Amino acid sequence: MAESESGQDKTEDPTEKRKKDSREKGEIARSKELNTLAVMMAGASALLIFGGMLAQEMMDVMRLNFTLSREVVMDQGAMGRFLLESGLIALLAIQPVMITLLLAAIIGPISLGGWLFAASSLAPKFSRMNPAAGLKRMFSFKAVVELLKALAKFLITLGVALLVLSADVDDLLRIAHEPLDMAIIHSVLLVGWSTLWLACGLIIIAAVDVPVQIWESMKKLKMTKQEVRDEHKDQEGRPEVKQRIRQTQREMSQRRMMAAIPEADVVITNPTHYAVALKYDSEKGGAPVLLAKGSDFIALKIREIAVANNVMLLESPALARSIYYSTELEQEIPGGLYLAVAQVLAYVYQIRQHQAGKGKRPDPLKDDLPIPPDLRRDS
Repeated sequence: MAESESGQDKTEDPTEKRKKDSREKGEIARSKELNTLAVMMAGASALLIFGGMLAQEMMDVMRLNFTLSREVVMDQGAMGRFLLESGLIALLAIQPVMITLLLAAIIGPISLGGWLFAASSLAPKFSRMNPAAGLKRMFSFKAVVELLKALAKFLITLGVALLVLSADVDDLLRIAHEPLDMAIIHSVLLVGWSTLWLACGLIIIAAVDVPVQIWESMKKLKMTKQEVRDEHKDQEGRPEVKQRIRQTQREMSQRRMMAAIPEADVVITNPTHYAVALKYDSEKGGAPVLLAKGSDFIALKIREIAVANNVMLLESPALARSIYYSTELEQEIPGGLYLAVAQVLAYVYQIRQHQAGKGKRPDPLKDDLPIPPDLRRDS
């Protein structure tokens, strides 16, 4: 059972975040044996498919270079021209085979683990230059497995090669008695089939190596219970960090709220436990908006700021509690409180007119403002 550096057993399946982080680092399942198998199978198939054309092009090169006239032999620049022409012929001849091998070299790795380019895996790791770590890797269990795998691959390849050679002895001897053009074509096809049979022998190694690589990759990604809990905390947010964020948000909200109190038309109080500040903008229309609200100490600060900025204070315990519990900051009051708040604002307007010498002092505001039962909050 795998253990972490802290000694805890890694018994938990990896989370999606762990898999994603591992993939970004380039740590995914890869099989060298599968890549080798793909390249050999592609190469053998290319020789069988394009072998005849390749042999024909080889014979054209031989004819070009070994059938020379006297004028060509005496021409000092002919060597360069013949070399360039022979190179072009050879390049065109092997182009299908090389393209096939290139595709196999790309498709082989991405068939297990998918396409991935991780720049972090290209960065040099100086820890790999540590001789002690190198010796540890040389004598590790993984190194023993790789050695056994290489030995098995050698034995299987050797066995398949001996079987192929024993089966092709007659064909190999027959090549010596064939015309040159037929011998070349026969040789290319023979190499193609031999390579294909050798590649088939590697299927056994790849069939064993692929599941092993997937298992080892999943084993590395296994997590301890503590790692799962820590990752969950990081994703959801650590409680102390979330608490600090909420506290900061509350402080910022309170600062904005306090800064808006001087713009209020009236502050309605409980008179001591609650305080709410309202503003009505007749030009914009709509309902009055709650600029600030608070209880106890916050209510005291609201009243102090209101007094300092000549904002009228008005005692209405029932209305203050109703607005406090039913309305959020910077939101309009509910429709059920329109009539009660309208009476308050009208009273405030009349008081201001009286203070400006433009009217008589209004009668005191009634205590029984029209507040719907569903919006009332008992003290």
